[in-house]
Amino acid sequence: MSDERRIVIVGAGPAGVRAAEVLVAAGLKPVVIDENARWGGQIYRQPPAHGGFQRTKKTLYGFEAHKAEALHSTMAALVPHLDYRPDTLAWACEAGRLDTLQAGREVRMPFTHLIIASGATDRVLPVPGWTLPGVYTLGAAQVALKAQGCAIGRRVVLAGTGPLLYLVAYQYVKAGAQVAAVLDTSPLSQQIAAAPKLARLPSTFAKGLYYVGWLKTHGVRIERDVTVVGMRGAEGVEAIEWRASSIGSVTETIACDAVGISFGLKPETQLADLAGCRFRFDATQRGWLPELDPAGRSSVPGLYLAGDGAAIAGADAAELAGRRAALALLDDLGIAHPRGPGMLDVAALERGLKRIAVFREGIETAFAPPVRCASQWPDDMTVCRCEEIDAGTLRRCIRGGEANEINRLKALTRVGMGRCQGRMCGEAALNLLAEETGKPLETVGRLRSQPPVKPIPLSPAMYADDVVDIPVEARDE
Repeated sequence: MSDERRIVIVGAGPAGVRAAEVLVAAGLKPVVIDENARWGGQIYRQPPAHGGFQRTKKTLYGFEAHKAEALHSTMAALVPHLDYRPDTLAWACEAGRLDTLQAGREVRMPFTHLIIASGATDRVLPVPGWTLPGVYTLGAAQVALKAQGCAIGRRVVLAGTGPLLYLVAYQYVKAGAQVAAVLDTSPLSQQIAAAPKLARLPSTFAKGLYYVGWLKTHGVRIERDVTVVGMRGAEGVEAIEWRASSIGSVTETIACDAVGISFGLKPETQLADLAGCRFRFDATQRGWLPELDPAGRSSVPGLYLAGDGAAIAGADAAELAGRRAALALLDDLGIAHPRGPGMLDVAALERGLKRIAVFREGIETAFAPPVRCASQWPDDMTVCRCEEIDAGTLRRCIRGGEANEINRLKALTRVGMGRCQGRMCGEAALNLLAEETGKPLETVGRLRSQPPVKPIPLSPAMYADDVVDIPVEARDE
């Protein structure tokens, strides 16, 4: 790659790998950085290369084993033809440069073109007891199973909403774990209403129905249209309390020693924000997303987004979007599109993405996160665990007339200023602010990102001599 052309891809999941595949086929040598030790992303996460894990792909990925194998083998073949840097965290981004943490060193990585395929994280809405030991996000529960071969507890309850709820329950039971119940906050009527759009991808829809039927057949209790009242316990979670929304105040308790909870997924957009991309509010996904053209170009020239880091659409869409963003990059460089096996043209990619977009609308309808839930949060419930800010503190600030915009609330209370930089508490703070002010969610502002976008050790920041600039052409030996 010439000094004038430095292409970096952030993320080695489905979108990042397919983007790299297209660029390599066109004769380019991009840099691929990934914070994980092995490629695959969250959905196709691989266990450690060393440590005695012998689980087959069929065991790890179930119906998606062939897709996982295809992605893993593609990346393995690409590695000699690109600059692959695992265990590398991109923690800040500005014009033409990423700040990364590699092997304990801060490395400034210049780029002329950047594809961000950063993936998604759980949408966290707090409930009383959510900070107890033994309470995890669904994503964390899945990481434990895939990467470490262990369950989060001996008797597990999975709660919240979204298709991941049923997939993780299926994966846990298949692995031999005890799942006491699946508590879905979405009503069955809502899911039935979404069926016509979900049927646009019949095989995917059928798999979802299969998971539900299989779980019931294997004795897993499934409750829909519930309200999660909270987790109970002394030194750790001992039970989850919930009630059927239709019944009202009648509550039920299920004994457990671990809870996996999530209310869907949201994109990891922090790097795009720091790079200066414009955002728009998406009513379907109930959040702020980067403005993109159909090919994945952002408002910043030379910066592209693909996969769930741009908008939640799933792994299949991520692969298509990664390819589409790479083709857009080639167009902008004046390089011909590669041809050959596996190289889909623009028309085929866009047809696939449109079909999945309709299905995704169905998913968002079927598994919408709870609305107007913040009014139920007690004043003493922690909202921002990093800064130990409770709901009462936020309410007093808002009701006192001091804050009616999220960044003002952040400045006055420190909500979202901790190690997670609002990735876990930002959604909750926005919901509480909207409910307290009586304003629509899109009018109370967007929580602005600040570096580092994820927690980093203090040592790189403390020792300036460790900060190095490494040309992206130079490969770490």
